[in-house]
Amino acid sequence: MNLYEYDCAIRAEFPVIAGLDEAGRGPLAGDVYAAAVILPEGLIIDGVNDSKKLSEKKRDALYDIIIEKAEAYCVATASVSEIEELNILNAAMLTMKRAAEGLGKYYDIALIDGNRTPDIPRARAVIKGDGTSQSVAAASILAKVSRDRYMYELDKLYPEYQFSKHKGYGTKLHYEMLKKYGPSPVHRPSFLKKTH
Repeated sequence: MNLYEYDCAIRAEFPVIAGLDEAGRGPLAGDVYAAAVILPEGLIIDGVNDSKKLSEKKRDALYDIIIEKAEAYCVATASVSEIEELNILNAAMLTMKRAAEGLGKYYDIALIDGNRTPDIPRARAVIKGDGTSQSVAAASILAKVSRDRYMYELDKLYPEYQFSKHKGYGTKLHYEMLKKYGPSPVHRPSFLKKTH
C-alpha cells in the first residue's frame, strides 16, 4: 500500500484527513516547528514521502506544490523559551496543537506522526506516519522546509555558528563552534547540559 492508498483507506470512514508532523525536536538550537495539512480527496502528489528521505531541493519543490494544492494548511512554532519551560516533547505537542487549530477547517480525523497525540479532537497516532500517509508526509515536508528556512535566517544573525550547514543539530562542527563561542540566545540551555 502506498502513501496515497493508505489515506484512501482512512477516507472510507473519515472523509477529511488532517496530517500533522513536527520538525526540530532534536537540535540544540532554534524553535520547534509543526505543520498541519488537509489535502483534497483524489490528489496524488508524486514524490511526497518522509521529508528525511528527500533531498533539500526535492523538499523545496514539493513544499510549493503542497501549499498550492492543499485545501488548508498551517505551520506553527514553539519558541526556545517554551521548549525550556515545557520540555521538548510538550513543546512539540503544543506546536502541533497550534498547527491543527490554525487550519481553520473542519477535519474528521487528524493523523499524527509518532506514538503520541497532541491535545486536539479526533487525533490518531501513526507510527512512522510520514512514511505511511500522504497527508502526514506532506505535513512533514512543510514543517521541515519551514524550519530549515528559519535556520538560514538564524545563520545570518549568528554566522559564527554556521547554522546553515547543520540546522542546529548536534554535529561535530556545531559542537566545535559552541566550544569556541559559547551558546547564543537561540540555543536551548537544557540541551546543552548534555554536551558537557
